[in-house]
Amino acid sequence: MEKEKTKISQAGKLNKKGFTLIELTVVVFLIGLMLLIAVPKVRDTMLSDGLKSSVNHLINTARELQCDSVRNQVDYICHLDINNNLTWTYSTDMTPEARDEMKKRSFQFPEGVKIADIYRFGKEKKTDGEATIKFSSKGYVQPTVIHLARGDQYFTLIYHPFLSYIKTYDRYVDFQAGNE
Repeated sequence: MEKEKTKISQAGKLNKKGFTLIELTVVVFLIGLMLLIAVPKVRDTMLSDGLKSSVNHLINTARELQCDSVRNQVDYICHLDINNNLTWTYSTDMTPEARDEMKKRSFQFPEGVKIADIYRFGKEKKTDGEATIKFSSKGYVQPTVIHLARGDQYFTLIYHPFLSYIKTYDRYVDFQAGNE
């Protein structure tokens, strides 16, 4: 006896050989949205000249030192080497050997970015050599103005003594005592 083959109905199945217009629209929209979010960040990263990243490094370092100095009740120093475009930090209670180790791990500003000058209140403006910024265990910072440059682009960073932020300008601001 021969078995009868059962036929399965194809009525509920559609034969899809492509994508619908709605599917394509959703995919194009999602790709566009991802590009809208990602492209500015990639562009800034790829085309960054290092000046903004140097400014951000100094700002983040200052925030960290202010917090550490108050929390640990120890003064911290941000050391800037103008001639070699380096910066490093250390606490005042470190041994000379530990300070040397911190100097070996210093931050090198990106190529083309330089420290144009540093002005500390009550002192001469420095255009070469080394300078330090003291972060007190009492929560204040030595008032200082730093000018970073790359070519004809400048950034000005102003360390306010009792405020927990650093004011920045994307130009050279010649700071005179009492005037911003």
